[in-house]
Amino acid sequence: MAYGVLYYAFTVLASGIVEDTGWSSSAVTAAFSAGTLFGALAGVATGRVLQRHGPRVVMTSASVLAALAVTVVATAPSLPVFTLGWLLAGAASAGTFYPPAFAVLTQWYGARRVRAITTLTLVAGFSSTVFAPLTAVLGEEPGWRATYLVLGAVMLVATAPAHALALRLPWHPSTGADRGHAHGRSDRGILTSRTFVLVTVSGALTSLVMYASLVHLVPLLQQRGTSVQLAAWALGLSGAGQVGGRLLYPTLERRMPPHVRAAAVISVLAATVLALGIVRGPVPLLISIAVLAGSARGLFTLIGATVLTEHWGPERYAALNGVYNAPVGVAAALAPAVGSGLTALTGSPAGLFVALGLLGLVGAALAVASGDGTPRTPRVVPVPAGAEEHA
Repeated sequence: MAYGVLYYAFTVLASGIVEDTGWSSSAVTAAFSAGTLFGALAGVATGRVLQRHGPRVVMTSASVLAALAVTVVATAPSLPVFTLGWLLAGAASAGTFYPPAFAVLTQWYGARRVRAITTLTLVAGFSSTVFAPLTAVLGEEPGWRATYLVLGAVMLVATAPAHALALRLPWHPSTGADRGHAHGRSDRGILTSRTFVLVTVSGALTSLVMYASLVHLVPLLQQRGTSVQLAAWALGLSGAGQVGGRLLYPTLERRMPPHVRAAAVISVLAATVLALGIVRGPVPLLISIAVLAGSARGLFTLIGATVLTEHWGPERYAALNGVYNAPVGVAAALAPAVGSGLTALTGSPAGLFVALGLLGLVGAALAVASGDGTPRTPRVVPVPAGAEEHA
């Protein structure tokens, strides 16, 4: 619901907002992107608060803030107020998107965290499948403002009580000794380590490749001669491919060390993006490649969710994950603009995909360089009593 209301609804309503308000398309998109950037940066502070106080207050408050933000967007009389609404939405996303949920499942489920996180992403993978058509239907008659008011009410009524009532399992914040150390290392030591820097830069590059290729997939397929409708179906199938890819992750997690697994997934993503830029047809082949690229995107979501625990254990996951996701989120927010710039520079969407494929290979190389070939074995955190029944 959070991704559907705060992210995917905008992709459907953006053109209607421009038509109704008279604001330029670039200004409307810039307001949305500013919120996404702010959310990425706010994730650092959110991770620290979550680490100390647990998820219940953080995620419940973020759900309420999300509803408020959407209301501000819906009733904005001017572009500055519209932008303020998206900044509030960005702050809300820091407490309702994947990173805080991954932190919660990592602590509560210990050795079973991969199964729990995979289950979460399988459900959330259908966010666009549900909310894109729902938003399109709502947006046709009452308009974008009323649609956002309805979505804000849905967010408030459905998610805030769920967080307040369900997130009740015991939370064990780091002790005074643990707050400065994870696996015998201070937070500063981890954040400035060669491994953390390489993992983060690799993740940011991969995020840029993922989102830029996703946003510009429809223009690429149109250049190859497909209709808008068929290109949209290809985009939807690519999103569905994420769900299929995530089902493979437990097998990869058992058989490969973290850096090898990350490099393999990023390499597949880079290869498929590069192929989309080079292969001219037939259309069924292009759609098949797009679905495979979607599978790689789905797998990389789980790479990002587990890599920190596998290197440094679960004790400081929430705080470290906030820092890791800041540049990753910034890259995702800048991806549409970077994609447009590379398209102009290379002269076509095909040139963009070739450039993105090469960037992806750089990300894979950095992932390889981040490890020493020996998988780390984090301390196993016991599952709190009642966790399985609670889930």
